[in-house]
Amino acid sequence: MKKNKNKLFFYINSCIVYCILAISVFILSAIYLEPNVKSFFISNFSANTVGTPNIVEVVIDDTSISKYPWPWANSMYTEILDYFHTYAKPKSIGLDIFLPTLNPMSKSDTDFARQIGKMDNLVTSFTPESGEVENSDKEFMNMFQKKYALQTNPEASSLSAKYQKVSKLQPFYYDVIKNSASVRIERDTIAGNVFSATNLIKIGDYYYPSLPLKMYLYENNTNEVKITDTHIEIPKTKLKIPHKLILDGIVQTDIRYYANRIVEQDGRYINTYNSHLICPAYKIIESYRHLKEGKLQKDDIPPEIFKDAVIFIGINISGPSADVFKTPMENRHPGVDIQATVYDNISNNHFLHNTGFLIQFLNILILSLITFILVIKWKFLKSLFAIIILDIIFFILASISAYNGYLMSFINPISVQLITLIFGYSFKFISENRNKEKIKQAMGKYLSQDIMKNVVSNIDDLKLGGKRAIVTVLFSDIRGFTSLSEKMSAEEVSMILNEYFSEMEPIITKYNGVINKFIGDAVMAIFGEPIQDINHAQNAVKCAYEMLKKVEYLREKWLYEGKPKIEIGIGINTGEVFIGNIGTETRMEYTVIGDTVNLASRIESYNKVYRTNLLVSSSTYSHIADIADVIKISEVQIRGKAKKMNIYEVLRIDKNQS
Repeated sequence: MKKNKNKLFFYINSCIVYCILAISVFILSAIYLEPNVKSFFISNFSANTVGTPNIVEVVIDDTSISKYPWPWANSMYTEILDYFHTYAKPKSIGLDIFLPTLNPMSKSDTDFARQIGKMDNLVTSFTPESGEVENSDKEFMNMFQKKYALQTNPEASSLSAKYQKVSKLQPFYYDVIKNSASVRIERDTIAGNVFSATNLIKIGDYYYPSLPLKMYLYENNTNEVKITDTHIEIPKTKLKIPHKLILDGIVQTDIRYYANRIVEQDGRYINTYNSHLICPAYKIIESYRHLKEGKLQKDDIPPEIFKDAVIFIGINISGPSADVFKTPMENRHPGVDIQATVYDNISNNHFLHNTGFLIQFLNILILSLITFILVIKWKFLKSLFAIIILDIIFFILASISAYNGYLMSFINPISVQLITLIFGYSFKFISENRNKEKIKQAMGKYLSQDIMKNVVSNIDDLKLGGKRAIVTVLFSDIRGFTSLSEKMSAEEVSMILNEYFSEMEPIITKYNGVINKFIGDAVMAIFGEPIQDINHAQNAVKCAYEMLKKVEYLREKWLYEGKPKIEIGIGINTGEVFIGNIGTETRMEYTVIGDTVNLASRIESYNKVYRTNLLVSSSTYSHIADIADVIKISEVQIRGKAKKMNIYEVLRIDKNQS
């Protein structure tokens, strides 16, 4: 019962340790590793198409500001807008440039405001601001809300909002703007990457759209959205935009980026590093001026190519203050291209979906469970190879999923799997060691502990054979045991023998002896091997003498308990033997063989003839003459020996000499 409790305690503690490690690694990998792996899958698999051709980015780039020095007067923007309003006739225009400082006394600024007022299909930008709304701003925010806030379902209004106001605009500018939207881009807090688009943002008590979403709503002549736990729904078009957890009134959708366009130029293929068609802003200005003069030139851009197109106007210039962001596609990704990408996702229902926590949990569970089973059941190299194959299969599945727009966590399951791998091998190592100890303890009941140590130390080199050595062999036998056993049941005989051997074994071990085998009621012990002992002959005799003393104690005890009286005889011989592994390659025994062993057995049998208890050979006597009182028994005919020999009865041990 205690063993079962210890085993249960071990398993429970192992599970607790594993869970703590797995959760810790999961959290760390989700924070520090997952963003980079997510970027890898997006850039290499999800971004498998280029952007829609009718989406064009008009970019104020380095070439444009080299031709027209920066910063530009608002009259430059007026020319760009009038080019599209008067000549090009696009479907919608998104102005990804925030121009809050306009002077009503400036003709350039008033012309700019007047141009905006002409354009119903233009969506301008605003940026939300945190902090409380001052009394002077309340009237502006009320008007702003009435003009630009979306119609949403009542359930969405209960959520808290991070932002309470927007940058205040001059009345002459604000009055002419028909459509305005947020250009807020949120970065990942750890990696700094832009993974998501803020398609809806709550400012105060109302929701406002992003620039791309507002352009889509304008094109479909609606201002109504419904916000559910999983989607932004556009009731008029039945479009469902998936979103992640809404936090602080910010409704984010994962961006499905597009591959960079490759164009042919002078027989070479060049990476444009943009997913949509690009038109430098200076080309629009020059084309506009030539159109007004009626002299459109060869290098100018004909406005008809933009008919029914969707235009995004933004900035992409060098320098630290440029409107660029780190994304899975590149480290300096133009903000205008991100806005165009989000619009492309919305207008074509081309979204990147997260597979969700349930799929991630199942992936972790399946990978970890299979890994643990492989580690426990298979050998190291075989299990490691199988786990690598398993991870390759998982990588392929994750890649296929990403290619089809479903992004599932890869590094989190792999991280937990790694912990499972380490834990599994550790658990296996500990369990195997525990089992080995149990086996050693169990086998130690059949083999001497010293023989067991010898086997374990040479576990990788076990083979038949051994060596010759000088040892002392001790045989001990119970007198008349056969007749005694006939009068008792098998259980009673077993109990007597077990108690007898239990008392003898510690004495033999005490004197560096090794029990080689039990033969019925007899014991055979070896001194000198495998435990090295130069005084093995003396220790064997001392052991025998103490065994006889212990038998006297047992005899008195058993007589009191009503058990039969016993006597033992001991024979000892010293000489050369062959000691080692005897048997076959599949079944061997560590033992001693040789004439020395046979002679020790024969000498023990003479105890019955001479009614003695402890007899030793002359070779043993030569080593104990100084410590033992003996009686010489001369010219004994030993069976199997041609010549007679002397043997000696040991009467006592001189403790002063021992």
